[in-house]
Amino acid sequence: MLFSIHCIDRAGGSAVRSATRATHLAYLDAQAASLVHVGPLLDPHGAPCGSLLVVDVSDRAAAERLAAGDPYAIAGLFETVLIHGHRVVFRDGARVA
Repeated sequence: MLFSIHCIDRAGGSAVRSATRATHLAYLDAQAASLVHVGPLLDPHGAPCGSLLVVDVSDRAAAERLAAGDPYAIAGLFETVLIHGHRVVFRDGARVA
């Protein structure tokens, strides 16, 4: 099942993001089979201010484990993390549902 994981960085978190980025990317490499679409959220100036992950996992508990295991989360980068089930209606410009 698809889940979106929407994370917002805490204020002043850019140093934590920079220091943890390599470990975060290694973690995502290890989760690659579950990743559908992943990348940073950007503020109006183009600087990272959060993360968006769309993942394909068995259930919400698996999405929660994936989010909790992210080195960014472990380092305390995120102020908020929202996890929602996700259903695709359009993909690559075509309606699929």
